Amino acid sequence: MDPESHEKIDWLGSGAEEGMIVQTSQTLSKNAHCGLSHPRIDPMKCSLVKGDYLYFHYGCDGMDDRGWGCGYRTIQTMASWICHNCTLQAKGRSRPAPSLPEIQQALVTMGDKPNSFSGSREWIGTFEASLVLEYFYDVPCKLVHVRGGGAELEHVAVEELHQHFEKHGSPVMMGGDRDNSSKGIVGVWTGDKGSYLLVIDPHYYGCQLERGDLQRRGWVAWKRVSSLDQSSFYNLCMPQSAKIATL
Repeated sequence: MDPESHEKIDWLGSGAEEGMIVQTSQTLSKNAHCGLSHPRIDPMKCSLVKGDYLYFHYGCDGMDDRGWGCGYRTIQTMASWICHNCTLQAKGRSRPAPSLPEIQQALVTMGDKPNSFSGSREWIGTFEASLVLEYFYDVPCKLVHVRGGGAELEHVAVEELHQHFEKHGSPVMMGGDRDNSSKGIVGVWTGDKGSYLLVIDPHYYGCQLERGDLQRRGWVAWKRVSSLDQSSFYNLCMPQSAKIATL
């Protein structure tokens, strides 16, 4: 296993006492998009994530969250980028990405969810992601609503993403209504025949894979914007790293 492409994370035992987390430490893929070729030759514009992040996915801590945990895993990926690349206030200093039980308890503590939410299998979206990142790291997020349809996706979403990666450089969470599967976005590519998003898919479940295997199996891949559900609206959660000091 290449040490440059993986990193060990410690969960600090959170949730382990309730049996929700089987493993208190795990090795995760780092910068899972590195080495992936661009979708086409000669882009008009290409904007990518800046800095290191870890790829979180279903079951990566030993907890089987298939069917409901994709939003949590994308939050963890965004949190890992903040930990690697930002100088944090004392509140979030030197802590790993929050575990699923910690995320649920934080939303209860903030009053966004009832007490019954802790320990549940309820999914969360971009709004909850913005609350969680500000709660743990004091990092504000910009939420962008994109109405369904090719024109909105190709123009509004793509331009927002280009501007975000150029200014902030952090991974983005994307989710919708009809297409309610959470996606991590770490890049956007625009050419004269349309645009592509660089998607890190949290729905992988299984043993740790090398970068190349993740890419070959399509868990990390360029996806045409036109391949998204054109009848679904989409929301983007964009951590605003320019508001805080970066390393």
